[in-house]
Amino acid sequence: MKAGKRYTEVAKLVDRSVAYDPSEAVKLIEQTGKAKFDETVELHVRLGVDSRHADQQVRGAVVLPHGTGKTKKVLVFAKGPKADEATAAGADFVGAEDMVQKIQSENWFDFDAVVATPDMMGVVGRIGKVLGPKGLMPNPKSGTVTMDVTKAINDIKAGKVEYRLDKTNIIHCPIGKVSFGEEKLLENLNAIMEAIAKAKPSAAKGQYFKNASIATTMGPGIKINAQKYM
Repeated sequence: MKAGKRYTEVAKLVDRSVAYDPSEAVKLIEQTGKAKFDETVELHVRLGVDSRHADQQVRGAVVLPHGTGKTKKVLVFAKGPKADEATAAGADFVGAEDMVQKIQSENWFDFDAVVATPDMMGVVGRIGKVLGPKGLMPNPKSGTVTMDVTKAINDIKAGKVEYRLDKTNIIHCPIGKVSFGEEKLLENLNAIMEAIAKAKPSAAKGQYFKNASIATTMGPGIKINAQKYM
């Protein structure tokens, strides 16, 4: 597919053979993010691990210092006092079997994150096959299976992002919007890269960060020097 004129012009600003210092990379993001809307800035990191092995999985969550620029809708599976607590904490949707039914019968996915109390995981498991592929399945490692539903909701609303390997050993994660500016984007980038570095499995051998890049929704990829985070 032929690249558009705007893309071709901004791509000239990026030297694809160079792994830029993160501070230089976010400066380039401002120069390449020239679409008519506030583009999301995405991070893509290829790791030197094998996601087929359980002891080489990389998964976790981090609250970005400046959020993602998107207000997330949160669905909470809870009953009784915990359901009331979730409502009070600002959850957008709270329920149990009724929510499972709604998702199954209406193909309803008007939410961005799912939190569940441990006792509700049997119920949530019924829709694991549809939540899993969308990256919405609650998980203790990411803090979304918990009795502290207030903290989980507050973290998500504050800009918590989950990171996990895909089948090609790459992590894809939003780090904000072009309008954030250099300083905020850099702080968000540092937060997620440092979290991924700390999550290095002990079974991982050789170079952990194979390569990393950031890009706007419509812009070219900008390689970053990921080794400085190790």
